[in-house]
Amino acid sequence: MKKIELHWQILIALVIGVAYGLFFPTKYKLTYDSFEKLKNEKIPTEVVIKLQGFQDLHEKSETEFIKSLDKALGADMSKNYKTKILSFSSYNPELMYVSWMGDLFMRALRMIIVPLILTSIISGVANIGNADNLGRLGLKTMGYYLITSTLAIVGGLLFVNFIKPGVGADIGLSQNIEGLSIARESFGKTLINIIPNNIFEAFVKGKMLSIIFFAILFGFFITQINEKQRKFLTNFFSSSFEVMMKLTMFVIKFTPLGILGIVAGVIAEQASDSVKLAGLAERMGIYMVTVLGALIFHAVVILPLMLKFIAKVNPWLHLKAMQSALLTAFSTSSSGATLSLTMNSVEDNSGVSNKISSFTLPLGATVNMDGTALYECIAAMFIAQAYGFELSIFDQVIVVVTALLASIGAAGIPMAGLVMISIILTAVGLPLEGIGLILAVDRILDMFRTSVNVWSDSCGAVIIAKSEGEKLKI
Repeated sequence: MKKIELHWQILIALVIGVAYGLFFPTKYKLTYDSFEKLKNEKIPTEVVIKLQGFQDLHEKSETEFIKSLDKALGADMSKNYKTKILSFSSYNPELMYVSWMGDLFMRALRMIIVPLILTSIISGVANIGNADNLGRLGLKTMGYYLITSTLAIVGGLLFVNFIKPGVGADIGLSQNIEGLSIARESFGKTLINIIPNNIFEAFVKGKMLSIIFFAILFGFFITQINEKQRKFLTNFFSSSFEVMMKLTMFVIKFTPLGILGIVAGVIAEQASDSVKLAGLAERMGIYMVTVLGALIFHAVVILPLMLKFIAKVNPWLHLKAMQSALLTAFSTSSSGATLSLTMNSVEDNSGVSNKISSFTLPLGATVNMDGTALYECIAAMFIAQAYGFELSIFDQVIVVVTALLASIGAAGIPMAGLVMISIILTAVGLPLEGIGLILAVDRILDMFRTSVNVWSDSCGAVIIAKSEGEKLKI
């Protein structure tokens, strides 16, 4: 029997996950466990007592549950504690049969990201050889990333100014966001934090920019030591990278099961209330169309033109070569989690050498965020329009520059870009609470912008490989 291709397995898992989530939507009800969690969170006794009458009632949709909370607690008290009560009251026993697959899959991916990036960059830099090669390749890589990210942001700015999705948006859609104050670091501090106080702390906390900075330095100075030690360390890290790729490909085999669990959970949460789904589509539809239109324009027009006229390759053949990686990026919303599959597709299907891919792609998974930068720009402008703020041309230039710089700090993990928007909002003086406006649909758009991020990374690897004189399969 012929084995089904991985990208078809992923697509089938996506469809099953969507169907499962719609068939078993998440409901809400207060149980004994809910009250125990509320007590542990030190919710006032007065609130807990008022909620006692709702214990063990039939599960309700989110809208019905919130109405019950408002009736039991009063509007003000309900507003203060609604987020925590909702998080402890979700009830979906059927979802547990598949959600554990998504949890295990994401844990496995997070387990391998740091050692994969570390060994990949060190071996890539060490194998490049002398400082002249490193400088040339590094300059080409960073130049490509800056150009494509800038083009993406400018394109997003044109779309959002033409469509104006935020004019007339319903401010009532906003949700409370906890812990946002920790994201208010300046860009200068972000740059300083690239150099870690303790590299092992950076490993533990997954500080990708610090890890990449250390790996590039380590790989570069391997090239500066005497031949015997250089060969030993180069072979050691190349072998370690091979082991990590084998381990990663083992994890990737379980992608369809992981995707099923992840997608089922996301859809079940959104489908918990038909009123919520209808309101979400009505209020955020134009915003989503704006983001998707700009992403599609960048992915289908800008990047293929660069492939056609700069690299002189067939964009369609390269797209076919990247099918599995792009579907995985779409499903996981993580360019970091998709890294191994991206490298595999670029090397085996497009014909880029490991020398190029092992340097450009891990760097791109953290630094090159075309889709995220574009999204951050549109989101900031949408929030400004929704609040009735008029941003001048100078303010919009600040948005462009800040979006470009903020995208560099957006690690390749799900929804990291959401936090980075706070930097842009602070730069132009917009209320940070405005992020709550877009929280409802961020997870959906995250899937699309991550796919654009990965597509841009792969295009960069092809363009740089051609500039180095490599013969490709596309």
